Amino acid sequence: MNREKPCVCVLDASTYVGFWILKGLLNRGYIVHAAIQKNGEKEIEKQIKDMEKLEERLVVFHVDILDYQSILVALKESSALFCCLDSPDSYDEKMVDMEVRGAINVVEACAQTDSIEKIVFNSSLTAAIWREDICSDKDVDERSWSDQGFCRKLKLWYALAKTLSEQAAWALAMDRMLCMVSINAGLVLGPGVTQQNPRLTMFYLKGAAEMYENGVLAFVDVNFLANVNIRAFEDRSTGGRYFCFNQIVNTEEEAVKLAQSLSPLIPLPPRYECQVSEVYAERLKTKKLNKLVAGTAC
Repeated sequence: MNREKPCVCVLDASTYVGFWILKGLLNRGYIVHAAIQKNGEKEIEKQIKDMEKLEERLVVFHVDILDYQSILVALKESSALFCCLDSPDSYDEKMVDMEVRGAINVVEACAQTDSIEKIVFNSSLTAAIWREDICSDKDVDERSWSDQGFCRKLKLWYALAKTLSEQAAWALAMDRMLCMVSINAGLVLGPGVTQQNPRLTMFYLKGAAEMYENGVLAFVDVNFLANVNIRAFEDRSTGGRYFCFNQIVNTEEEAVKLAQSLSPLIPLPPRYECQVSEVYAERLKTKKLNKLVAGTAC
């Protein structure tokens, strides 16, 4: 007899990434607490509520990340939290502060929930790549962090939010002796991304030219990202940060393909023809990811 899979929580399940993690968990037989914020993606929220009517292993909770008690209710009996904190509306200084406070509340709630074994915290490559010396030829790996002063100077609010919220989550998780893994994802692509995740896509791409020219513009398929999240929970040996991407965009041809995949978010000139151009050095390293996903299908 197969052992029944445990209960886990996805917060915010109405984000683009959170929804794919939720679907992946249900497909693997987990009981899922789908925690949804009131300002979440409406189309995805409707799909989740429709799924709840048919799927007995899915329970929907409405949470406010600034309301600690509402998070505790969603976490009850969960053995893991998959944390996906994204603003569907905008990123500015105020939203940076809100996301940091939300991350602290979520991790503290996990510390007060006896059943939690691991936190899988979804962050971004933008929390690692933005520094004054972005033009240097140094490799960028999981030890790298974006410089918050540089992000403020360039008004890279999305990158700043991801940097500070992840750092706050790590500081509190270590203080509370919680097992945590962070997944630092590249630009997320996948079915319906331009309709269901348009603003976050554009927030990520602020400074795309600089990322491209410095070999740190990368993308990840959302299904692969969801699988990495689940693998990070199931593999007891995981720890620390994991860069997660499928490909680095470092040629003009690849840049054009990326823009085409994001149409109409990124318009291309009519009859655009790619010219042979410089190939930029790839500087992002994924040794940890490669070990984690060895033998895992995308």
